[in-house]
Amino acid sequence: MSLSGAVAMGTGVMIGAGIFALTGQIAELAGPLFPLSFIAGALVTALVAYSYIKMSNAWPSSGGIAMILQKAYGPGTVAASASVLMALSMVINESLVARTFATYALRPFGEETNGLLLSALALGVIVFAYLVNAAGNRSVSTASLIMSAIKIGGIAIFAVAAIWASGFSGGAFAEPATGFQGMGFVASVAFSILAFKGFTTITNSGGEIVDPHRNVGRTIMIAIGICVVTYLLVAVAVGSSLSIERIIEARDYSLAAAAEPALGPAGFWFTVVIAVTATASGVVASVFAVSRMLTMLTEMKLIPHRHFGMKGSLRSHLLVYTVVMAGALAVLFDLTRIAALGVFFYLVMDMLVHWGVFRHLRREVGARATVLLAAMMADAVVLAAFSWVKLKNDPMVVLYAAIGIILVFAGEHAFLRGRERQDRAES
Repeated sequence: MSLSGAVAMGTGVMIGAGIFALTGQIAELAGPLFPLSFIAGALVTALVAYSYIKMSNAWPSSGGIAMILQKAYGPGTVAASASVLMALSMVINESLVARTFATYALRPFGEETNGLLLSALALGVIVFAYLVNAAGNRSVSTASLIMSAIKIGGIAIFAVAAIWASGFSGGAFAEPATGFQGMGFVASVAFSILAFKGFTTITNSGGEIVDPHRNVGRTIMIAIGICVVTYLLVAVAVGSSLSIERIIEARDYSLAAAAEPALGPAGFWFTVVIAVTATASGVVASVFAVSRMLTMLTEMKLIPHRHFGMKGSLRSHLLVYTVVMAGALAVLFDLTRIAALGVFFYLVMDMLVHWGVFRHLRREVGARATVLLAAMMADAVVLAAFSWVKLKNDPMVVLYAAIGIILVFAGEHAFLRGRERQDRAES
């Protein structure tokens, strides 16, 4: 995979989730200052990317994060469980973006709240992503490059036109920042970080990138840079067109809601088309990355595998499992809870990565202890604020996340202990 293809894949996953699925939720927590949340999220992401860049430069791999964790902790429960949490957060991202695709596709017909149609369309785009991925790596790279170019250009046109039409003094920016809650703003950064987490797709595809020792780090920083500019433009465009109350009301389709008053019916339809393109490409890129990661975990014997009578390669089996899990989540949860689960799983995994590199590998890869500790602290502060806010307004999602994390660690411990006993018995 070329440098441009890797950048396209990374930005494809990021922009698919960040702009269309999370803008409204970030505004709900941060208020009129919500564009600043994207800047804060980019700064934290650039900080936490340090561990991944250092590790990927030393050992580029198609299982990126799984490789990092195994190098740091060995092939035990911690490495396996954290890797599964990352894989689950990526699957959650697929379902998040798929459901966003369905919401925007149904918005022109006034059916964006129809649960049955939302589920059907979300499943449909996940099946489409499976077909593209089943066609091979070249199809994924080509599709990601073309669709990323279309959507980034389209989003930029929307943002500039909306800002030109509305100016900087209308909408949410005309509202006083009264009632601003610092905890809410910090919690909103969790969603912003989730909007940037697509950079991990690049580390998971390290073995596919040309000259990975040089290009993985460059690709990550280029992708983050492109996305923060895009996110900031769109946030300002939405904030200049809509009040905070209206952004929250239309949080699942805020860009389309902002386009109509600023740009009229043509702008509305243009935004819907760009949103559908962006989210579809995001699902394709995410399915590619997570299926490769699950394949590596299986080959490392860190997770169990059953073929259930399916023919073909191990990768083809894991591709099926990936889309089945994403489809189930897209049907069972709404956008808000899907995003929240992704935050919990990702930030816990991320802190384990930083601690593992700090504790065991920083000298080997030439990483600075102060940067690693700062990254871990930033994650911890954001996670604490997000947990506090969710305990107040949706405690059940915190419970779901806690149960999920416990089950992952307990299940991996039982599986690895059973495998050790079997290996001893066979020897």
